[in-house]
Amino acid sequence: MKLKIATLFGAALVALALPAMAQDKIRIGTEAAYPPFAFVLPSGELSGFDVDIAVALCEQMQADCEIINQSFDGLIPALNVKKIDAIIASMFITEDRLKAIDFAGPYYVTPALFIGPKGSELDLSEAGLKRKTIGLQRGTTMADYVSAKFPKARVQYYDTIEAANLDLVSGRVDLVFADSVVIEEFLASADGANFEQVGEPVFDPLLGEGAGIGLRKGDDALKQKFNDALAALIASGKYKEINDKYMATSIMPPQ
Repeated sequence: MKLKIATLFGAALVALALPAMAQDKIRIGTEAAYPPFAFVLPSGELSGFDVDIAVALCEQMQADCEIINQSFDGLIPALNVKKIDAIIASMFITEDRLKAIDFAGPYYVTPALFIGPKGSELDLSEAGLKRKTIGLQRGTTMADYVSAKFPKARVQYYDTIEAANLDLVSGRVDLVFADSVVIEEFLASADGANFEQVGEPVFDPLLGEGAGIGLRKGDDALKQKFNDALAALIASGKYKEINDKYMATSIMPPQ
């Protein structure tokens, strides 16, 4: 397998010298502004849980793969016009997304969390969040959840969750709502020292059934390959190795 990591933001291609197989290339789209799942190293290379899982899946399938970094809200359109062949970008499986694409997996399962300033005692009810401003990444299930559950809240959308967190630090938003692992990463940082979880972890059908590998409808053979490769990674312990590299708790999907 030969795997190449690319970015649509101008960084150079990085080739990994791995045994090549004679088969079509699989172009995998991700968004590298979502640590610890995907981020860009100072060298320009992509890293993170999603990236390592993508590499491991390609190795298991003995596939020639290319990982392409682009904006989250452009991933499904890119998939459907065949600019990419799969999405591994912490994209949760929902009924709405299943109308447009198919999924293999899920390859991980996590709740979502609200965070706000320590001691703020914010009330997570429709009345309590009236006129409060919530920072959200556009195009996410978290944005859909807030829109449905808290219609009287003010919302501020961002291209990345990092930008939302920066506005939380500066006081431009009252809360941020995002994946629990991403939120815990922020809370453990120096910037997150004055903030805390608000309320309980959120599991809800609006948030989906876990992060899946996005595929075009009808691409059943590739779906089966990804599902078989994922099962093999879990059985071999490789999944746990990648999980433990990036986070303290298991996000392995139920078996």
